[in-house]
Amino acid sequence: MRLTRLLVARGDTVVSVFRNGWQAQAVSRAGATPIVLNLEEDGVETFAAVFAGKDVVYFCAGAEGHGGPTRYRTVDYAGARKVFDALELIRGPKPRLIMLSAIDVRDRDKIPAHYTPKDLQHSDHLWTAMGAFLQAKYDADRDLARRRSFKWTILRPGWLTDAESTGRAAVGKAPLGATISRDDVARALALLADRPEADGLGIDINGGEEKIEDGLARVIRRRASDFDP
Repeated sequence: MRLTRLLVARGDTVVSVFRNGWQAQAVSRAGATPIVLNLEEDGVETFAAVFAGKDVVYFCAGAEGHGGPTRYRTVDYAGARKVFDALELIRGPKPRLIMLSAIDVRDRDKIPAHYTPKDLQHSDHLWTAMGAFLQAKYDADRDLARRRSFKWTILRPGWLTDAESTGRAAVGKAPLGATISRDDVARALALLADRPEADGLGIDINGGEEKIEDGLARVIRRRASDFDP
């Protein structure tokens, strides 16, 4: 809902897709058009019909610990692939996809060159606590990286909090030990809607001191992706 409010406030026309019908009133009050669909049950063609004619599609869905490892596979992985397939199915101009993933989503045999010993400790902790989630996200992101018929960008935030927005973050090769507010992640997602040149990039974001818009501009200008499929 945070992202919806930001996009509506700046004048965008927003269609919000979600699985629980009870959310419809809140979505409407936020200024968006609600559509109830289920990633696990509705077909690719149904999603393609909703996405057609749009400029940007955000994938922010997640099992969020409900249903255990099985639902990470059906929502975070298979659900994401369904969205990719739906975008490929669209005839004519295709929307850009902005994918919400997570920091440290990677092949664990490939250690990023910028990781410090402290980052590696945090990585081990994350994968011990959330390995099924991170693996599902990695498999989805790796699948996305192979797609060529539409443009995509992956945002990879660290541990999320409900703290107030600071408007600042560490963007690109961000340390793992920090946290970042959901409001700041929503801000970064909204800013990426206007950055088609971020196509093909995975961008880490975590708590830090740089203005989010400046950090995104720097990473995009350098074409420095944080995701290695």
